[in-house]
Amino acid sequence: MVRVPLTWLAESVDLVPGSSAEDVAAALVRVGLEEEGIHGSQITGPLVVGRVLTLAKEEHKNGKTISWCRVDVGPEHNEPADGDVPAGRGIVCGAHNFEAGDWVVVALPGAVLPGPFPITARKTYGHVSDGMICSARELDLGDDHSGIIVLTRYELTADELTPGQDAIELLGLGERTLEVNVTPDRGYCFSVRGVAREYAHATGQPFRDPALAVSPPAATDGGFAVEVADDAPIRGAVGCDRFVARIVRGVDATAESPAWLKRRLTQAGMRPISLAVDVTNYVMLELGQPLHAYDLATLAGPIVVRRARPGERLVTLDDADRALDPEDLLITDSPDGVRGGRVIGLAGVMGGASTEVSATTVDVLLEGAHFDPISIARTARRHKLGSEASRRFERGVDPQLPPRAVQRAIDLLVQLGGGTVDREATDVVALPVVEPIRMAASFPARIVGMAFGAAEVRGALTTIGCAVAGDDDELVVTPPTWRPDLRSPIDLVEEVARLHGYAQMPSVLPTAGSGRGLTHAQRTRRSVARALAERGFTEVLTYPFVAPERLGTLGAADDEPLGAGNAVRLANPLSDAHPLLRTSVLASLVDAARTNLGRGLADLAIFEVGRAYRADGSGAAPRPGVTARPSDVELKELDAALPSQPRHVAGLCAGARVPASWQGPAQPFTWSDAVAAALLVARTAGADVQVRAADAAPWHPGRCAALVLPDGVVVGHAGELHPRVLGALELPARTCAFEVDLDALVAAGEGRLVEAAPVSGQPLAKEDLAFVVAEDVAAGAIVATARSAAGELLEDVHVFDVYRGEQVGQGRKSVAITVRLRATDRTLTAEDIAGVRAAVVAAVGAEHGGTLRA
Repeated sequence: MVRVPLTWLAESVDLVPGSSAEDVAAALVRVGLEEEGIHGSQITGPLVVGRVLTLAKEEHKNGKTISWCRVDVGPEHNEPADGDVPAGRGIVCGAHNFEAGDWVVVALPGAVLPGPFPITARKTYGHVSDGMICSARELDLGDDHSGIIVLTRYELTADELTPGQDAIELLGLGERTLEVNVTPDRGYCFSVRGVAREYAHATGQPFRDPALAVSPPAATDGGFAVEVADDAPIRGAVGCDRFVARIVRGVDATAESPAWLKRRLTQAGMRPISLAVDVTNYVMLELGQPLHAYDLATLAGPIVVRRARPGERLVTLDDADRALDPEDLLITDSPDGVRGGRVIGLAGVMGGASTEVSATTVDVLLEGAHFDPISIARTARRHKLGSEASRRFERGVDPQLPPRAVQRAIDLLVQLGGGTVDREATDVVALPVVEPIRMAASFPARIVGMAFGAAEVRGALTTIGCAVAGDDDELVVTPPTWRPDLRSPIDLVEEVARLHGYAQMPSVLPTAGSGRGLTHAQRTRRSVARALAERGFTEVLTYPFVAPERLGTLGAADDEPLGAGNAVRLANPLSDAHPLLRTSVLASLVDAARTNLGRGLADLAIFEVGRAYRADGSGAAPRPGVTARPSDVELKELDAALPSQPRHVAGLCAGARVPASWQGPAQPFTWSDAVAAALLVARTAGADVQVRAADAAPWHPGRCAALVLPDGVVVGHAGELHPRVLGALELPARTCAFEVDLDALVAAGEGRLVEAAPVSGQPLAKEDLAFVVAEDVAAGAIVATARSAAGELLEDVHVFDVYRGEQVGQGRKSVAITVRLRATDRTLTAEDIAGVRAAVVAAVGAEHGGTLRA
């Protein structure tokens, strides 16, 4: 982000008459610069100029000495004179850096200072203080709170001041500042120069390049010696291809920066520090070229730009002692005759403390350089040292700026701090040639889908600073030096489109071709989610990243399919605590349950449709080239190297399914609710599954069901979670869950035809049968056998009771089923019903050893 005061912007481009800050922001949005905010002073008046008439020092019992002042704040605000007391306001002030006759800033009752801090008249130290005399920090003009502002020390003369004068206008406190979000490819907009250029593009207003307002001298012999010795360039790009050095002698380093300079730095979000630093920061904000000032007395020539050597260290300006990396580009000098032997700065990032400009500095060496963006970006991130300079260098700085930016800083430094400039100027240049881009004039129209004429294309590219040659069949476009992001024809297309105006582009709804739409799998997934939601479940989305301990908590051993040994480990996880991808959706779904339960939701039923990840089948992926689309063979090899990623649906329910009410007590969720939800998923997917008793982690071994396809493939489990798992996860007792392989169910259900049967008008016949079977016989198996034996007259069969007790014996149970029979063309006879009954009894007896309970 960059902050640009509108008054500063107006020095480089004429704002549209009558434009507000919001209008300027809207204009910049039209050319792709997004507004982040509009800032202005939080001060509201009355804030006026006052003249101290009398001042008396008073020491109070707490040991504090205060100044009791009579201040002339203008006829409009003064209280009338009373005897020897002149007209004015009585104000108590704790500062002592002013005296009678000084001009000050007074906040009168009713004013609001930043904070917000409303000003009222109040009694303090035995007096009624009718206002407040303000310091720089209280007005957001800087961090100085040691004393109040004396306006005559603020580059104002008494002739310019009048008691009662509006101090908000006088000090520029009413100015608006625009904050703009700069995208990484538009680094030139990290300056007033760049933003003004874009505003000119958006409005057609004339642009005045502040860089052209200065005229630097040509390079000469005899300047401060500089050498570039980059023997380890990154990507073949030399770390420094331009280095300008100029010397200013006799500078008053103790001179204070003027108020206007401090105000602009503060408005732009930077803290005023000292004259030399403030000047270099000001030029950086204005032109976009970072500069650095050295105390010449601490330097020993020549300056050598090189890579770091093993074991080297540097204490930077923030007093941090940093170990340097061989990839770091350094600024070094040569004390004791050792060429490049001392490190004095991280190039393009931060200077070193040993050559810092201080209050004793007399002679200053100014550096303006151009560094390789990749090198600077890596150094800044390696040392976690993002600076205003590195932010600009890593996005690309105009390589033609250094001599002009240094000259601009010299002019300001001499104007504000005195001194003389050496005639010698060092300018080491090894800039690469800017390669032209070749593009047909019709190319932007083909890409964007709008009719851009050749003249409009040429005009847009010329407007942004490109040199355009060639004919319409092939334009030869040379980008300006401040646009390193323009490297290919598609980059030029974007420039033509944004200058034409994105808002001018019509919205065209593409026509959907016939025969297209959702796939069977997509429709099924949506239907499954809708069915579960209608059943009372709430859909959630969780991150698929889990800790290895979580898979163990769910009871999966490392060598099992759901264990950590079969999990995909991320090379660069978002969190070191969660380096694995989940092997089951339930592994992350429990986190959503724990969060909601921890926030007081006692009853919940949630589900998620998402992918599980298994390392089986994954391998080394090939590395196809980047010059062409990968071949079909390469694409198949890439797919084969991926881990399996089946899409699952999992659900978890805890607490009460039906809350307690006047109708009766609460009805808790049970394992059967989880099984019913899993069967609902299978039924919605159109898959025919059977339910069998199972023993699988993380479910309770006696309350776990497996869902099995007709070919015997297990596609999921449902039931009550194991008590040990519930304890480890801190979930309520009897929490139930299910998880099924949705991809497998979709595949099983695809292509199945569902025939709508006519509604029969014939009467229904019903038989209730109770079978005594062994404890390990599943009720679902009995239902499946009965369905198979009943034949075409069967309409439905289901379990309605399970009994265990003395009447059926130890290790046995009674399973009661209801068999519903109906014919489509006739009323069933007693013989029909008896025949079905006998067939069911015989089949259950033969397959499960079941006998009818007496």
